[in-house]
Amino acid sequence: MNKAYAKLCEYIEKNISFREALTLFEWDNETLAPEASAENTSKAIGVISGEYFKTLINDEVKELLTVLSGEEEGKSLDFNQKAIVKNMKKSYEQMESIPPQEYRAYSELTAKAPGIWARAKKNKSFDEFAPTLEEIINYQKKFASYRKKGDRKIYDILLDDFEEGFSMEKLDIFFDKIKASLVPLLKQVTDKKDMIDKSYNYQTFDKEKQLAFGKFISSYVGFDYSKGVLAESAHPFTTNLHNKDVRITTHIYPNNLESSIFSVIHESGHAIYEMGIDDAITLTPVGGGSSMGIHESQSRFFENMLGRSEAFWLPVYPKLVEYFPEQLSDIPLEQFIAGINKSEPGLIRTEADELSYSLHIIIRYEIEKMIFEENVSVKDLPAIWNRKYKEYLGIEPENDAEGILQDIHWAGGSFGYFPSYALGSAISAQIYSCMAKMLPVEEHLKQGNLAPIVAFLKEHIHKYGATKNTSELLTGMMKEDLNADYYVSYLTDKYTKLYNL
Repeated sequence: MNKAYAKLCEYIEKNISFREALTLFEWDNETLAPEASAENTSKAIGVISGEYFKTLINDEVKELLTVLSGEEEGKSLDFNQKAIVKNMKKSYEQMESIPPQEYRAYSELTAKAPGIWARAKKNKSFDEFAPTLEEIINYQKKFASYRKKGDRKIYDILLDDFEEGFSMEKLDIFFDKIKASLVPLLKQVTDKKDMIDKSYNYQTFDKEKQLAFGKFISSYVGFDYSKGVLAESAHPFTTNLHNKDVRITTHIYPNNLESSIFSVIHESGHAIYEMGIDDAITLTPVGGGSSMGIHESQSRFFENMLGRSEAFWLPVYPKLVEYFPEQLSDIPLEQFIAGINKSEPGLIRTEADELSYSLHIIIRYEIEKMIFEENVSVKDLPAIWNRKYKEYLGIEPENDAEGILQDIHWAGGSFGYFPSYALGSAISAQIYSCMAKMLPVEEHLKQGNLAPIVAFLKEHIHKYGATKNTSELLTGMMKEDLNADYYVSYLTDKYTKLYNL
């Protein structure tokens, strides 16, 4: 092994170890940690974050990355090693301009913020969270300004952290295409929303049985419980230490069966991606998903492209009826399929149907642009949020909990993340179109055999981790970069048929 690279690996090992410790704290904070623990625990997180920072930002790592990025030394590196050096160099450039004391203070802030957000949401009071949010935004602006070069926009810097190469200019084109096609379609569908009866979904469903079915369905789609666990949290999420320790959560509602089922399938898609990353790179800086857009494409692929299809439920629906015979024994499969695909504008993003979902993302994207490019005041955000929901979806939140406080992302400083959800939805339709030309997908689903589908995704996407970006993965698989036409056509065809338009 190259001597410089071998030395770099010593820092990588320490870096990954501290990252895993922080991941465990995050998992615990969101699942089992008592509410009163946040203040003290955040101090420990701050210390560990400082040590994590030092494993990357130091003179020796800088010198090693400079040497290994050179033409001569680079020749001795294999594909994965080159990707690791490239990834670390990008991370170094992102972090080197941030003073260590500010990084530690910010880490402590974002460790406490989710608890503050959760209490504010419970109390339906944005005012309780606003000061913390303003502090987080100020840090984000400051950190991005440290990295700013030339006339590059602050928000473009944040967007690139989640989806390399996707600027406001590119996303504006993407979202304009979606709005132009789907807003009129949603209006047509909304006018006929009463034609589908899904009242069955809002009966009372035992919580423990929902959790048991969640474990069944996650395993069914490919989640490996020898390498993962399922827990409950206020906001469903996936996290991982490596490809043999991947953790998912769900939120169970007693009067909404569909919610937990599809959140579990969604998070399982994320988890299967992480479990499929090659062993050679799992404990390295490229041992995670390629981007948030690609990650979301995997969760949306399982949740929507597979999980909302009739072929998927043919072998599974009888099992669901076994869990809830009193509520579902008189509900035919055809009604269930229509119900899980019903489109009706709602206030909550995570509960949104496929057709209206991207409008929720557009609202968040436009508000984030206003925060970072127009310096809109934090106190004005709830009114802006409510106004945009009225404009795009024809509905308005009655309180902050179902409005601007519904998502945890900003509490963690994840500005620039939301567009990845819409990109992922579009990419999932593109992947399905490609896969269907190479595999008998529907037949596999009808037979209850998802193994070939998971294997296809592992071969073309999962195993590469973050060694390839979105464009490289898509062009490698289908000789074509992102193309939103697949997504628009998929939704147009699906809802035209479903609602007899």
